[in-house]
Amino acid sequence: MKAFITTAWAAALLLAATGGAPHDRTAADAPCTGQIHANPGFELGSTGWTVGPRMVVLGDTARPAHTGLAYAAFAGLDVTHTDLLRTTVTVPAGCDLTVHFWVRTTTTETSRSDYLNVGLAVTGIPPKTRFSLAFDGGSQWRQYSMSTGTATTDRTATASFLASETAGNGVTAFDVDDVTFTLS
Repeated sequence: MKAFITTAWAAALLLAATGGAPHDRTAADAPCTGQIHANPGFELGSTGWTVGPRMVVLGDTARPAHTGLAYAAFAGLDVTHTDLLRTTVTVPAGCDLTVHFWVRTTTTETSRSDYLNVGLAVTGIPPKTRFSLAFDGGSQWRQYSMSTGTATTDRTATASFLASETAGNGVTAFDVDDVTFTLS
């Protein structure tokens, strides 16, 4: 009887000390919560992003960032060229990734020749343009979002912003800020 009480007491102490949780928890058991990109507002410059030259800029009183001090600026030169900004994150199995971002457009253009395409490529799913924004997007910051859906395996998700500007049709600048990558 004394051995039974000692064994029961030891088991109770073990459960209390461990919270009743098994010892072999894996990374896959991690909750699907939180923001997973280290530099969503470009406050650390281009850290964590693949960017073209001169894209990450500091805002000023005339063109402030959405939040913080920095944002990514595309086009705005009235020359024919493209700018690309992209980043890749890992989405754990069973998690959905939602990408929220803010865009501001300033322009003197009157046709739809300048644009900003926003895409989301996810492992196992063909890349897709989610938004195609033109000169008429508005000079105030506007929020957009896109989502990956869930899967049974870990995946990578690449968010990309591709701006194209054509010379001679007016100047269009696309600003992007606060690109958050939230798991749920």
